[in-house]
Amino acid sequence: MTALASSPTVAEILERTLDGERLDDEGALALLRSRDLVAVGRVANELRNRKHDPSRITFIVDRNLNYTNVCVTDCDFCAFYRSPGDTREAYVLPKPVIFKKIEETLAIGGTGLLMQGGHHPDLGIDYYVDLFSSIKARYPIHLHALSPPEVQHIARRSKLTVPETLARLRDAGLDSLPGGGGEILVDRVRQIIAPKKTTSDEWLGVMRDAHRLGMSTTATMMYGHVETVPERVEHMRRVRDLQDSTGGFRAFISWTFQDDGNRLGPLVPHDTMPTSFDYLLTQAVSRIYLDNVPHIQSSWVTQGMKIGQVALSFGADDMGSVMMEENVVSAAGTTHRTSVDELVHLIRSVGKTPVQRDTLYREVRVF
Repeated sequence: MTALASSPTVAEILERTLDGERLDDEGALALLRSRDLVAVGRVANELRNRKHDPSRITFIVDRNLNYTNVCVTDCDFCAFYRSPGDTREAYVLPKPVIFKKIEETLAIGGTGLLMQGGHHPDLGIDYYVDLFSSIKARYPIHLHALSPPEVQHIARRSKLTVPETLARLRDAGLDSLPGGGGEILVDRVRQIIAPKKTTSDEWLGVMRDAHRLGMSTTATMMYGHVETVPERVEHMRRVRDLQDSTGGFRAFISWTFQDDGNRLGPLVPHDTMPTSFDYLLTQAVSRIYLDNVPHIQSSWVTQGMKIGQVALSFGADDMGSVMMEENVVSAAGTTHRTSVDELVHLIRSVGKTPVQRDTLYREVRVF
């Protein structure tokens, strides 16, 4: 009884964070388990307002281009990939197709290309150096490409170290790294859902090497499958610890596991799947806990536009991308689309000023 009595209440934890005290793992776990969404959201929103202009919400116009779906990692949660021997549905996009997609992006005012794909057994460093340099020679576009597992795969395939691989990719035109492949940075979980992919230390190591080379990156968390709530906190702690060391993460994006069309879905009890309530609470706690990460992005791609809009009051300062093209989440049964006009309307309808940004959060246009 004494231990229980000495534990701080949710109100006390939140008050301390507002006073500048750093949220520890125990406090984060208490908030996630509290179900006190309104109180947690209010504090997350206040902390967001202290970091950024409260009157503005940003978004980006870019394209999510999946250059290949061929992959050898066989992740149980992925409905997008195809095995190398699948001659019917496996693909690698030819350069002219990629160029055309970039031109379409630029034509509507886009500034970035988010490019990720599978772990193709035949694509080494020379393929990516040639592709990136070809893109940069033709187009003024930010290349936000290759998740840490892809970088590690390219390094192994090319018999290079990760720093060597990143340096060559950077010199060819790679501007920054997305946080894909993070899932949950706990090896117990990774051994279940993606045993052939990067370990937690390896994922963080690629990010550390990228930061040392002067490249900024994002961090992600995909939750709501086989991980526990304490393991979600552990994931955030590992991101925060690396950020303390390098300062290279510019944004954090969390989203819920999509259970359709993959092998992991049937193994996750439907009544344990995260609800919109869980999503908003988790995002709010991430804003409070990740005090050293500048931006928190709403995940309307998995949650839908309405919850994506509500998330703007729960710690998010950014609506993410118009998502001209999206193949991975939609392959798992969740398909949401939007446009610049719709994002502008949604942001204005909550009393905020819409601001188009680039990948590095520099202002492009104020609406």
